Amino acid sequence: MSSNYARRGVSAGKEDVHFAIRNLDKGLYPSAFCKILPDLSAGDPDWCTIMHADGAGTKSSLAYLYWRETGDLSAWRNLAQDALVMNLDDMLCAGATGPFLFSNTIGRNKFLVPREALSEILEGMEDVFAMLAEYGIEAVNTGGETADVGDVVRTIIYDATAFARMPRSRVVSNEGIAAGDVIVGMASFGKAVYEKEYNSGIGSNGLTNARHDVLSSVYAEKYPETFDPAVSRELVYSGKYLLTDTLPDAPLNVGKLLLSPTRTYLPLMKEVLNTHFDQIHGLIHCTGGGQTKCMKFVEKLHVIKNNLFAPPPLFRAIQECSGASLTEMYQVFNMGHRLEIFTDEQTAALIISMAEGFGIAAQIIGHCEAAPENKLTLHAGGEVLNW
Repeated sequence: MSSNYARRGVSAGKEDVHFAIRNLDKGLYPSAFCKILPDLSAGDPDWCTIMHADGAGTKSSLAYLYWRETGDLSAWRNLAQDALVMNLDDMLCAGATGPFLFSNTIGRNKFLVPREALSEILEGMEDVFAMLAEYGIEAVNTGGETADVGDVVRTIIYDATAFARMPRSRVVSNEGIAAGDVIVGMASFGKAVYEKEYNSGIGSNGLTNARHDVLSSVYAEKYPETFDPAVSRELVYSGKYLLTDTLPDAPLNVGKLLLSPTRTYLPLMKEVLNTHFDQIHGLIHCTGGGQTKCMKFVEKLHVIKNNLFAPPPLFRAIQECSGASLTEMYQVFNMGHRLEIFTDEQTAALIISMAEGFGIAAQIIGHCEAAPENKLTLHAGGEVLNW
């Protein structure tokens, strides 16, 4: 894909990663969202284990930028949620609902990022665990590594590794996704009952594009440590907004919209899986690859998404500032929903009702048809997009 995302040194589809792992074992359930291994810890043939790693990505550069501009240390706090949820909800898509064990890895440039920022990040991790505990989800911090690696890291990077053990009978393998399935999309934006404020829906994907396309060039001059000097200068902070500016149809300033923590669907989905497990044919977390992510987990299907959510305000601002095509927008960003449930129409209606009880908008966003080979069609912004 020829895009600003690629020109900024990032791959929406992670082609290089998939090339590197092409010959590696795919685990017990090759179509599952996460690699699933035998129960190596206890040796029970009826159980399996998942060990997963993910992080907050370049959102850490944005947190640094917001803190430097405003002095607001709380900009760091949600980075923990971003890294944790990118693990939790990936594992959720394989059926895991806990207990979870977490270890974190922080690489810091000590000269630029103070210890107070580290405290905010680690206290933010405990905030997430406490919220999950309110919904009967156990997650525990086992410790981690904080390294001062200024020769490698320009500001800070925050990653987490997670472990879960679960019965094989509760695995969502995605092998059941079939023609006739409808797709329930779970909104990434709004305010769920367990969230403290409005969520823009941005999650932790596409932040390299989002911050550079939206934010003003004044930040390139003030904070050169927040971007890769190898990137062409026309692509660096090429937008029109300051962090403290507001969008007319959003309740937070631009900086806080970009920093909205990645929403977890675990409190809702634990109930969904407890009550409708047998009707859940597949779960897809629309992260790297955005609305094209599902194509990696289906076989001989035409996935048609013809009733998508209208893009929330931040995504509209990103496209306005960047002039990006709809194809690029929907391949880089979730554009309004970040979890997809493949099921039957009757179950879909029940799940949508359950989501409303959690303050999460949900709707049938599409369906699957039989096809000789995988195909994806999106109806968005008056256009029909095909992959």
